[in-house]
Amino acid sequence: MRNFNFYSPTEFVFGKDTENRCGECVKKYGGTKVLVHYGSGSVVRSGLLDRVCASLKEAGVEYVMLGGVQPNPRDTKIYEGIELCRRENVDFILSVGGGSCIDSAKGIAIGVLYDGDFWDFYTKKTTVTKALPIGTVLTIAAAGSEGSPSSVVTKEEGMLKRDVGSDLIRPRFSILNPALTETLPPYQTACGATDIMAHIFERYFTNTPEVEVTDRLCEGLLLTMVKETPRVIEDPHNYEARANIMWAGTVAHNDIVGVGRSQDWNSHMIEHELSGLYDCAHGAGLAVVMPAWMELVYKHDVMRFAQVATRVWGCEMNFQNPEVTAVEGIKAFRRFLHSIGMPINFEELGAKKEDIPVLVEKLGIGDGKTGGFVELTRDDIVKIYTIAAEAKLD
Repeated sequence: MRNFNFYSPTEFVFGKDTENRCGECVKKYGGTKVLVHYGSGSVVRSGLLDRVCASLKEAGVEYVMLGGVQPNPRDTKIYEGIELCRRENVDFILSVGGGSCIDSAKGIAIGVLYDGDFWDFYTKKTTVTKALPIGTVLTIAAAGSEGSPSSVVTKEEGMLKRDVGSDLIRPRFSILNPALTETLPPYQTACGATDIMAHIFERYFTNTPEVEVTDRLCEGLLLTMVKETPRVIEDPHNYEARANIMWAGTVAHNDIVGVGRSQDWNSHMIEHELSGLYDCAHGAGLAVVMPAWMELVYKHDVMRFAQVATRVWGCEMNFQNPEVTAVEGIKAFRRFLHSIGMPINFEELGAKKEDIPVLVEKLGIGDGKTGGFVELTRDDIVKIYTIAAEAKLD
């Protein structure tokens, strides 16, 4: 296990009706005038936005509002939010929605206090040194942004999807009421579950030896998702199953399961170009990309793939030929994704095989390599996209 520092200062307020504590939480962390940042009309139709605003009023906290965040959040909305916050002297941002809304709020938070273009942070031209404080009211278990130090947004010009990371953009508090996720369509629920599992796998596939504690934590979370996801798809009002999924989503991405070990993140990077180009759901793109990545790289550490196959997917260990077990685990993962309604290839996702050169070019690695569990060349990435395009159930 590697040396590590782990810093996760977010306060999680978990359970039914906890959205009614927004005002209390904002005041606790010093907010006096808040930008309430939200997405589509669902938070309005459900009455959630009204409850949040009522809580702020009761606490004596002023607020302004900015809605309209799209899935795969856009830079244009962030520019709008930055301008509004500066004009209204906002000192706290409250995101009411899912991961896209939180990521947009994080972009605003670092942009308000920066003299240049906030996009500089996402292109790594500069690093985050200050940000407005953020709170969240989560409406979908997926991205883990409610506890993470990261944000991913899309620049409309060229549809470039990029990320930034800093502990300064970890939310001060996150309100997690699993009941708020009960109105999600099954497809969105499954996309969220896939994203959660991908966050775990990106940490699980490591070159760091002797990481049994975090291996077991990862495997426990994966087993939870395998058990609970079909339950909530069958019964959307199963609060207890949704509660387990919501907390799994947070733990999967606040890095408690990733400390002391190298991590990968190539599958996320490769998927970002799919959702950037086609505007598909991030989880759906990951359902297509991650098994394809596994098929390309599993020989790098057959025993690690065999380990997850036996411990999570219940495959029988073939001691004479562990590669058989490793491959069966990958197949089991793809079958599970299919069973919860996820796409397994480009056609089902709405992507085109002929666009692979465009996808690779947008990644921008040129003749270099990307680091991770296995270093990938441009040709490797072409192979992953090709496997993803042609994938079938075995």
